[in-house]
Amino acid sequence: MPRSDGREPQIMRPVKIKAGVNPYAEGSAMCSFGRTTVLCTASLEEGVPPFLSDSGQGWVTAEYAMLPRSTHTRTRREASKKGRAQEISRLIGRSLRAAVDMKNIEGYTIRVDCDVMVADGGTRTASISGGYVALALALGKIGVRPKETIAAISLGKVDGVLMADLAYDEDSAAEVDLNLVLTRNGELVEVQGSAEKGLFDPAELSRMVELGFAVSKDIFSAQDLALGQKD
Repeated sequence: MPRSDGREPQIMRPVKIKAGVNPYAEGSAMCSFGRTTVLCTASLEEGVPPFLSDSGQGWVTAEYAMLPRSTHTRTRREASKKGRAQEISRLIGRSLRAAVDMKNIEGYTIRVDCDVMVADGGTRTASISGGYVALALALGKIGVRPKETIAAISLGKVDGVLMADLAYDEDSAAEVDLNLVLTRNGELVEVQGSAEKGLFDPAELSRMVELGFAVSKDIFSAQDLALGQKD
């Protein structure tokens, strides 16, 4: 079943990640899934939150926001601490913490900012995937390597067909919406799924997870290319 952009259901949009786009941040990347484009910056700071004092660990956190003209019409500038932006910020933070052994960054906090420049579906998955590249570069500043490679992909069921990497028009019409955060080693970090219209069964969930791992190879390849270009 061809899609509005001509893709087959199991194919994701072109993935492009360019590292080092911000000269001031310890790590940065521009990540695009098709038209969706997110600027990710990672800032390395000394100190940790009070709840980690004397714990021998560091911390990774994230903030997500959509710029006012990232969508078809101007929207009010988002406050990163409210509503949807807060929920996605927490998701990105949880996801990226899975990439780091916190004992290896003792005494440091890494803040990853994800600012959506163009939104056409999959903004949270592009944020996580690009945020990983920015995080990896920031870790390199203190001689630390990630313990896992992290990526994220959206999937769904549209008109009864299982699809990978939903664009906005597909996401808004989907009967099922699923976001996966996963590792290169074949493990899951987080699963977010809901039946927007109707229901779905465990077999469909399993097929979507399998499809997610298959298409995520495109993301991991783009991450490797971006980080290799900076090495």
